[in-house]
Amino acid sequence: MTWLGPPIDVRSLFAPQQAAFIALLRRLDTGEWAQPTVCPGWTVQDVAAHELGDHLGRLSRHRDGFQPLHRRDGEASARFLDRINHEWVIAARRISPRLLIELLGMVGDQIVDFWRTVDINQLGGAVSWAGPGPAPVWLDAARDFTEYWTHQQQIAEATGHPGLTQPDYLGPVLDTFLRGLPHTLRDATAGEGATLEFTVTGPAGGTWTCTRTGTRWEPDRDPRTHPDARVELDADTTWRLCTRGITPSRPPAEPAPKETTDSPLRH
Repeated sequence: MTWLGPPIDVRSLFAPQQAAFIALLRRLDTGEWAQPTVCPGWTVQDVAAHELGDHLGRLSRHRDGFQPLHRRDGEASARFLDRINHEWVIAARRISPRLLIELLGMVGDQIVDFWRTVDINQLGGAVSWAGPGPAPVWLDAARDFTEYWTHQQQIAEATGHPGLTQPDYLGPVLDTFLRGLPHTLRDATAGEGATLEFTVTGPAGGTWTCTRTGTRWEPDRDPRTHPDARVELDADTTWRLCTRGITPSRPPAEPAPKETTDSPLRH
């Protein structure tokens, strides 16, 4: 799977991210739990409940082999995800913040243990923003880590607390997001050998290059002397763009739509 680039191993990051997330939630007061977030209609408590749902779904499906939810006839995948996320968050509003922290602590620790047990070099399910068909498990794990990191950041920003923006965390997040470049460019018209260079500035950043081959765009972390196109963004702008917190037509002050998928760099 050369279009995905070299593997990213984030397994060692799940435990400290989980510890930092629970510590953040424990610092919140009653008013902060009710604060609105960048997801319209969702409070801090709703985003935390959504992450609990993510954890429960991951363990139920991939650890326990239990998958009772399926798309309705004619229901698109994005609509299905929107529906079950909405249904879960509404139901979870009866959970108190105290109990939510306890549940996230218990189930989040099981997520950490789960990712320690998997073979990240095997093929798993599809990661929609990376392309159709099976994807390696390392990408699935990295996708999960970016989602947990993003929700923690959304809560931190809504409540004025610091997030995990150190390069040790933000670097793998950006690297994972930018593995979506080849698939995002799939319909871009370019001759064979054309190159796009994407540079993220700052200590968490780097340079990602995509080259057009006969059938697809292929990634390469080596910068080119004369790329055909070049994009340069700071790290903060990049992660917000990749999570649709901002778009070229919507400045940061405007609210973003609720997530319909976990895919970065969506058009």
